[in-house]
Amino acid sequence: MAASTAEPQDATMEEGSTNTVQDSRCFSEASEDRAEHGLDLLETEFGSELRSAQRVGELLERFSEEQSELEEQVLTVCSSVPPKVSASLSAAEEVRCSLLELLQREQHVSSTLQEHLQGTKLWMDGVEDTFTQVDFMEKCLKYLKCLHHIGELSATVQQCLMVNSVGDAIREVRNMATLDCGLNQSGCSHLQDFLRKTLCFWHNIIKDQLKSDFENLLTQLRWPIVSPCQSSAVTSNSQDVCSRLEEVVTQLHALQTSDNLISQRDPNLSFDPVSSLATPQLQDPPLCLPVQIMLLPLRKRFRYHFCGNRQTNSLSKPEWYLTQVLIWMGNSSDFLNEKIQPILDQAGAPISARVELCRGLVSLVQEKVASDAPRMLYDDALFCHLVEEVLQFEKELRSKHSYPAVLPGLLHILLEETVLQKWLSVEKKMAVEKMDAMLSAEGAWTSQYKDISDMDELKAPDCAETFMTLLQVITERYQALPSPSAQLKFLELQMELVDDFRIRLTQVMKEESRFPLGLRYCAILNAVNYISTILRDWGDNVFFLQLQQAAVSLGEQEVLGGLEMMEVGRLASLEGSLFDGLLSLLDRLKGDMLGRLLDFLMRDIVEKARAYCHERWLSVPSQQDQSTMSLSSSACPMMLCVRDRLLNLHQALSLPLFQLTWQGLADRLDNFIYRDVILSNHFSDGGAAQLQFDMSRNLFPLFGHYCRRPENFFKHVKEACIILCLNVGSAILLKNLLKRSVQQTGDPERAGDSSPESALNEMGVYCLAPCDVLILLNLRASLPEI
Repeated sequence: MAASTAEPQDATMEEGSTNTVQDSRCFSEASEDRAEHGLDLLETEFGSELRSAQRVGELLERFSEEQSELEEQVLTVCSSVPPKVSASLSAAEEVRCSLLELLQREQHVSSTLQEHLQGTKLWMDGVEDTFTQVDFMEKCLKYLKCLHHIGELSATVQQCLMVNSVGDAIREVRNMATLDCGLNQSGCSHLQDFLRKTLCFWHNIIKDQLKSDFENLLTQLRWPIVSPCQSSAVTSNSQDVCSRLEEVVTQLHALQTSDNLISQRDPNLSFDPVSSLATPQLQDPPLCLPVQIMLLPLRKRFRYHFCGNRQTNSLSKPEWYLTQVLIWMGNSSDFLNEKIQPILDQAGAPISARVELCRGLVSLVQEKVASDAPRMLYDDALFCHLVEEVLQFEKELRSKHSYPAVLPGLLHILLEETVLQKWLSVEKKMAVEKMDAMLSAEGAWTSQYKDISDMDELKAPDCAETFMTLLQVITERYQALPSPSAQLKFLELQMELVDDFRIRLTQVMKEESRFPLGLRYCAILNAVNYISTILRDWGDNVFFLQLQQAAVSLGEQEVLGGLEMMEVGRLASLEGSLFDGLLSLLDRLKGDMLGRLLDFLMRDIVEKARAYCHERWLSVPSQQDQSTMSLSSSACPMMLCVRDRLLNLHQALSLPLFQLTWQGLADRLDNFIYRDVILSNHFSDGGAAQLQFDMSRNLFPLFGHYCRRPENFFKHVKEACIILCLNVGSAILLKNLLKRSVQQTGDPERAGDSSPESALNEMGVYCLAPCDVLILLNLRASLPEI
């Protein structure tokens, strides 16, 4: 402990001594500076007269005067500062006094205000109570006035009905309905309830009276029209019936406002037969009152025949009630257009009587289908039949009867989750069964249009055509659905079926790949190409483009197939299609099958060309006249094989596939002959001429049946023949040029018109490189060594 304490003390002492030394050093330096300054001053003032006493006296006198001036300045400054400070202090004191005075005044005003407020509070409380009482009395007065007004309206309606003035009574009932709408935000629930009951009371009385009159008139006009041959001619007093009909329909239309209001309050009070459906729908406006009454006998007939225990109510026969409703629509169309619609137009009603009747009849069918559909979920046959009939009904309703697209039909019932899932499962099940049947059928791999050349361009086998027809029928079924998400589910099913069919074709192809020239192998290739062609056409179809946009906007990953953002962007900009994934798989299968086919063809052709590859080209004599030349005997098997295979493939493959096949064969033949015949041998002039004759007069024409200039598909062979058949002088010059270009490679000054490429182009050689041409020239036995 002692040792540890001593150490800091020693450090402190050392630090103090260090500071002292530093201070003394600074003082000595300052003293030295002053001494130097004094010496400089003396040197400046006296110069050489350093010892002159006169100069010293003058210097002392001047220093004394300067010291006096400095002392006076210091005294002047010191004497002037205190008055300024005192002035500032005085101003601050004045401000403080003013502030205190203001604070006192503020306190006085505040206390006065508080006293005044306390004095007026009693008055304010009294006035507020008075105002509250006045407001309450005003509300009561308005309430009483409203009650009185309701009573007056009710009394007026009663008086109008007593004098048989139905039009005036309807006008007053409409005023009640307007008043009821105005009270919606009032909060007077009892008053509203009273008004609504009063409104419903008079509304129902008037409507019952008009309903009775209207039904009597309809009976005279022989409504409802349930058969096409039923006459709608009126009795002898037809003019009176028509005028009375016009009056009643106009009055019923005038009563529509209050009827709409009551229907919105309580659907049970309305004559609209629409009840709850399978899926929630937006509330449609109530039917026109005249049409509601006209629907009553049709509704009774419908329920009698199709909702009871009669034989016509059969789950297996939905077409009975669907067809009956369509017949009623057609039979009633003329009556509505001739009798009811002119009256509504004259009354200024913006509605169509025919559409209104269709709405009412459709609502009956909606109820029936919504109740029958759940009972058919466990019977595939009944369910499929119901879907087919509903789709047919919807199609005829929209096309033949011009039912507006904005109004719901029956399709929304099929979109209910359980019904939709059942529909999808049945579609898949039936499609798989049909695929099994079509692939195992006897004529599955033959085209049904094989004897009609104009219709058999794609040579699609019957199984592929039946399969695509199956997909097209599925498209036609779900195309009319009002929900894009539901349509995308069916599209997903179709894509799954296409992939399944592709897998089945691949399995059959592997069994037939041992002999790719067989009819079944070619039929599978035609099937793949046919499906790819149809899917590409679908990719440009407006309906599928709309589904593509819907899939992108809804983010349907099942349909998009987990594409990346860039691919989704391409779909959104319509640069691709939803079928690109399937098309890539089909194209891969097609390419694999074409590769197998070409490999088989080349193996066969190479086997037949063995003797031609080992032909003695050096010993072939020169022939000046090519008209007397004939095909090399060793080339005959190869040529016959190529000819026969091309003919067989032309008959078996579709035109696009055959073009790919013969072009691929030509390319492989070109490489084979160039590599195994030309580069593997040396040629005399006669041998080169014979090779050119074999190619230009025999091989190339075999492909001339399928294009105008077949030699363009044998560029290596054609240009090699040009080089081998050059006359000796031209060949020597060309060889010299090529050798010089090889020796002078990289010298830009020698490039130009005399370059080997330009010389070869003048000879018609564009594909072969100069080094390849030099190799070919060295194969000529007639050229001397250079």
